[in-house]
Amino acid sequence: MFLSWLLGAGGAAHAACAVGVPGVTGRVDIGQTGRPLLLHRPAGLDPAAAAPLVILLHGSGGTGAKMLQASRLEATADRAGFILVAPDAGIPVGAGFAWNIPGVPTVTGKIPDASDADDVAYLARIVDSLAEDGCIDRARVYVTGLSGGGRMASWLGCVEPARYAAIAPVVGLRAGNPTVGNPQEPDPATCTPSLPMPVIAFAGDNDKVNPTQGGGAGYWQYTMHAAEQRWAALNGCQTAPITRWVAAGVYEERYSGCRGEAEVVGRITVGGAHVWLADNDALWAFVSRYRRD
Repeated sequence: MFLSWLLGAGGAAHAACAVGVPGVTGRVDIGQTGRPLLLHRPAGLDPAAAAPLVILLHGSGGTGAKMLQASRLEATADRAGFILVAPDAGIPVGAGFAWNIPGVPTVTGKIPDASDADDVAYLARIVDSLAEDGCIDRARVYVTGLSGGGRMASWLGCVEPARYAAIAPVVGLRAGNPTVGNPQEPDPATCTPSLPMPVIAFAGDNDKVNPTQGGGAGYWQYTMHAAEQRWAALNGCQTAPITRWVAAGVYEERYSGCRGEAEVVGRITVGGAHVWLADNDALWAFVSRYRRD
């Protein structure tokens, strides 16, 4: 269930992780952004201790509330002991929202311009505010998301590697925009992180929206394998990828021997469609290995 926590002037919640009912997801306004989000703090967390943070990004046209329901990450947060936030993107689309990835059209076909909300800055403000309040461990901040939210998580890996310790896109892994002259390849100039970025990505080989074999909308085009290879190159991975079955109908491609041990892993569900396919426990086991010092 959701519970609105309306505290302080204008309904803003201060020291958001220390208010409300532990174990109940509540809507809070963090960092005076004017954009409330849903926050889940497990009941067992010490409110005086800084906890890991997972940011969950919805797909294009979706909302944080619907994404929480689809992902079931609240239960994972309770078991693992991390704070979970589910914000809404800044560009209204129908009954939901879309993320502002510079130079990339939204599902409406419009390329965001200066009049649209800066979602990179908004998400950064969430992290900074929670860290300043002592709620989260700034070194252990992770991002996951579905579809357009996966593209946004990928973009954050490209442009904000010092802020996020690992990314976990679901049916949405990218490694920069498609090359203009050859959209079957990622454009190296559009993703130049200054630090290695650990990546675990989830997808289905029957995804018609973001096909693992390439195609789809203009901003997808190149294959998931091409995105994995690009991240492996960015991370300086030296070992040839290993493919193995990890569960019934699920196999992974893993690149290791990387700078900072920043591995790149793609998990493919045979017959999987364009839905939340992540094994949440595997997602957490991967990202929680990493921290930014």
